[in-house]
Amino acid sequence: MTAQIISGKEIAERLLEAELQPRVESLNNKNVQPKLVIVLVGENPASKSYIRQKEKFADKAGILHETLTYPDTITEIELLNIIDDLNNDTTVHGFMVQAPLPDHISMSKVVDAISPIKDADGFTPESVGNLFLGEDSLQCCTPKGIIRMIKESGAEFSGQHVVVIGRSNIVGKPVAILALNESATVTICHSRTQNLNNYVAQADILIVAVGRPEFVHGDQIKEGTTVIDVGIHRTDEGKLVGDVHFESASKKAKAISPVPGGVGPMTVFSLIENTIEAAERASI
Repeated sequence: MTAQIISGKEIAERLLEAELQPRVESLNNKNVQPKLVIVLVGENPASKSYIRQKEKFADKAGILHETLTYPDTITEIELLNIIDDLNNDTTVHGFMVQAPLPDHISMSKVVDAISPIKDADGFTPESVGNLFLGEDSLQCCTPKGIIRMIKESGAEFSGQHVVVIGRSNIVGKPVAILALNESATVTICHSRTQNLNNYVAQADILIVAVGRPEFVHGDQIKEGTTVIDVGIHRTDEGKLVGDVHFESASKKAKAISPVPGGVGPMTVFSLIENTIEAAERASI
């Protein structure tokens, strides 16, 4: 079996043109210009790279964007005051604070301070609570992107067994709930799960967000599984790999996402979509 490659990059580009640009145009016709603000603290090279990707996609979608950069010496109170200003700025529809933050700043306090109606990342307690309740809200970007790319691959959720490896608040838990909301039967596995291979072998859809390079191999999955690889790691040789051993898994999977070019672009797509959705809600 030769697996279908679920290219998040191709899906994001197609949906950008088919869905996001028309929504932005509709808002512009109402004299509304969706705007995303990204807050960066410090000079983390990886964070800067991620932000450039978000800025490029925002440009393609036709929304306004601004990156506010502050030194890593900024105090927690100063950052919370900046967030308060953004909450009250009517020209800003969505914003996010790029992680990681310096040790002296509490990420949980920062997230708690963000208004849920402008929560482009979908990380606030109210946003996450609404997700768990199945209520309409801005959803966590990576889980939202994963669900969309699975649907775009042609896979069905209803009645299927979705196995998630990873229980983080950013990916594992919320993607499991989103899959459950799609009428899938969901199993969450983690570092303490006994007989992990038994669960992996049962998966119709396998989502791997464990944070270990090439943790899952092809001999562990059943024929015809849809595999989504959330991880990204750089080997000693400089090669980028995911949490799944791509070569072996692609020989048994029905469909598989690559690394890079898989989940990452769909996460960015979801961030921009959340900003547009926030602008649509504010314009009602």
